[in-house]
Amino acid sequence: MTPVQLFLLGRTLMKIGEEALPEPPPPVGAAQRGGTRAALIVLSDVLGHQSTSVSEIAARTGLPQSQVSGAVARLKETGSFVTSPDPTDGRRQLIRTASEVSDRVAEVRAARIDDALSAALDTDAPETLRTVTQALDVLAQHLTPEAAGRLRP
Repeated sequence: MTPVQLFLLGRTLMKIGEEALPEPPPPVGAAQRGGTRAALIVLSDVLGHQSTSVSEIAARTGLPQSQVSGAVARLKETGSFVTSPDPTDGRRQLIRTASEVSDRVAEVRAARIDDALSAALDTDAPETLRTVTQALDVLAQHLTPEAAGRLRP
């Protein structure tokens, strides 16, 4: 497999994942703050770096600070994140995952990929779906979000 093939596979897998996610709740304000992709990247980063700041998340993920701020606000609204003042700098908020599982987190955790995967593969053949799902399970066991952190910055 070439780096380009791997990149394109990753993009396809992201699209399948996005399709399988339950629709987010309607935004509280006039415009939705931060997209699904940004929210998932930010969530993944905070899972590995509790009590972190927006600027630190932006530096680690490469996302613009405004996009990180929007994603943090959205994840806070859905009950996924809580914030507290930084004891060393009162102007800054520290972000961590909520200890209680919100309704949205429970909904996302319960979602399955079967329908989206079937549509992407253009088949309902149980053996094909089982084979691909098993391959994805193996990849997920070995290529965790922490694995990306081990790549060069």
